[in-house]
Amino acid sequence: MNHSGWLRVIAIIFPYFILVGLFQFAGAVIAEVPFSNPEFQESTTQHLIMITFSFLGTMLLIWLFMKFVDKEPFIEVGLQIKNKGKDIVIGTIFGLTIMFLAYLGLSLTNEIVFDKLNFNFSELFYTTLLFVLVAVLEEVLFRGYILKNLMLSFNKYLALTISATLFALMHGANPNISWFSLLGLFLAGMALGASYIYTKNLWYPIAFHFSWNLFQSLFGFNVSGQDIYSIIEFTIPVTNKINGGEFGFEGSIFSLVTELSLVFLVMYYYQVQKKKQPITNENI
Repeated sequence: MNHSGWLRVIAIIFPYFILVGLFQFAGAVIAEVPFSNPEFQESTTQHLIMITFSFLGTMLLIWLFMKFVDKEPFIEVGLQIKNKGKDIVIGTIFGLTIMFLAYLGLSLTNEIVFDKLNFNFSELFYTTLLFVLVAVLEEVLFRGYILKNLMLSFNKYLALTISATLFALMHGANPNISWFSLLGLFLAGMALGASYIYTKNLWYPIAFHFSWNLFQSLFGFNVSGQDIYSIIEFTIPVTNKINGGEFGFEGSIFSLVTELSLVFLVMYYYQVQKKKQPITNENI
């Protein structure tokens, strides 16, 4: 076993909470988010400021670790973009399609009831930017650094499972969390990392993560328990595991089935692609 991989993952945890915590503190001060009121509902602008500071702190920390611990260029987390336009388009379409079908299916079965449309261009712009930052931040951290290093120490499937577990636990303090929604977050981590274990590239999971979050929000669902701007507003007559309740679509049984299906579909696709490749020293 190559111990350097999992040791780097352990090593980054404490500095992450210290450095990113300081950045988050600065963001909260600038955004004027009160620390004394845990029930305070942030505006989209305040949320964006907080996420921007988390993003800056996370990118700085991973850059430092890549440079001085891994001794690799930062781009080696998987940000090589050449010929990745197709991955970005596919990831974006997947997220949009899944959320459209989720809204349509739950609406037709009266699990959710349409209230009104609420279009606001500035809110849409800030929300889109917010979810771009969230997708890049979480993918670079959990797939680009943690999963990448775990794959040095363990086989890719175990590494994926561990990274998805960490991804779920990192969201454990989100509003309206439950054991069921934690399972959904774990499967989301599996679905987002499934392509990375074959490609070591982040652009598909970044695009899918961004699209999944953005359209989940715009179609009216909470995102991982958080209420963010929506173009469509609806009410939930009875909260249950079919509609996801206050956690959002990710807390529904349909989300779990979708995520699990994506894990197997992505793995099947890359296994088929691998069989089509000529045998070389690189893929032995």
